[in-house]
Amino acid sequence: MAGRDEPPEGTPEGLPSGGEDEYRSVVFDESFIRAARLQEFSAQERMGRHARAVRSRSGWPGRGPGRLLVAMALLVLAFGAAVLMGIHHPYRPPETPRAEPLRTTVVPLAPRDAVPGGTPAELFAHSPAAAFRTGASGVNLPGARGTAHFAYSDVLAALKIAQQYVVTSSLDPSVLMGGPVEKVRDLIAPEQYPQFDRSLATPSADGRHAATGWLVRFDPAQVALAGSEVRVAGVLRYAEAADRTLEVIADHTFVYPLRPAGPRTATAGAGTAGAQTAGAQTAGAATADGASLFTVRREVHFRFGAEDLRLHQAQVTLADVQAGPQSCTADAVNRLRPLLAGQHAAGGGPAGTDPYTTGQPPTSLCGTLAASSQPVLPSR
Repeated sequence: MAGRDEPPEGTPEGLPSGGEDEYRSVVFDESFIRAARLQEFSAQERMGRHARAVRSRSGWPGRGPGRLLVAMALLVLAFGAAVLMGIHHPYRPPETPRAEPLRTTVVPLAPRDAVPGGTPAELFAHSPAAAFRTGASGVNLPGARGTAHFAYSDVLAALKIAQQYVVTSSLDPSVLMGGPVEKVRDLIAPEQYPQFDRSLATPSADGRHAATGWLVRFDPAQVALAGSEVRVAGVLRYAEAADRTLEVIADHTFVYPLRPAGPRTATAGAGTAGAQTAGAQTAGAATADGASLFTVRREVHFRFGAEDLRLHQAQVTLADVQAGPQSCTADAVNRLRPLLAGQHAAGGGPAGTDPYTTGQPPTSLCGTLAASSQPVLPSR
């Protein structure tokens, strides 16, 4: 190892190594000069534009392959640190929650008197639905604006998906009469497919698997639409939830003109297939041409994350349905069971609920259809 006063590579060859050489400490060879961190400017350079007497030499170790390897190592370290910070960053945006199961409530509304009958036009004209719009025109979009984490275009997309779901599940004639339901199924989140499929295949009143919670449908062997004019009124509302999802509520009332299924010349009291709905009692001979109104109030809650909007799908989280006129004893979880013109609700209340049942007990609810909700026809 070189001494304190020796050059980095030892005593230059050909110079005396004795301590008596008074110039030994000021003799520098080429290696010493290359190793220096400061270099003095020449006399000519000092007279020029440079004000300082010395300049720094680069401290970067070596040249050639060594420098390249060091640079690559630093790049790899920087990339690794960036990836690690990305994985463990404490402020990553929350992921969209998985779709929850739909919760449903279906409540039949029983009339106190016989169901009024007549032509669809006169029934609508003398009912609270007189000013309702027809069909899909009654499912209107509200004015939309962006929220804290959703742009205007996102909010508008969510409202349009909810609107499409409401129209398809409540107004499509094929769906209403027990036809294919793929158009409704395609609008829900894939995580809800198993629940939807089970609800349509084996419906039950457990608050989770009522087919009539997902959509409106009747038994085509019992009733038919008396024309295509369904009256609708309601609103769509939206708000951003705390978990950075968008919530939309569709609250609509649908009024369907119905008649007994089968030949239009048959009479309700003549044993025509389907003329008598389950639990109904007929007062007089209501002709099959006589229509009646059936009202369904649906409040459906939707939730949307960014991925739902991209895939044009909705998470359907809640459905509250009230529908009448029906009998309290009617099984309304599979299909709605309207009472038709001239019929009374069967006696008795809803099926009993056993509070000692473990697990999720079946829910049996029934309400009374207010007289003011029925058409009031002039005396003939």
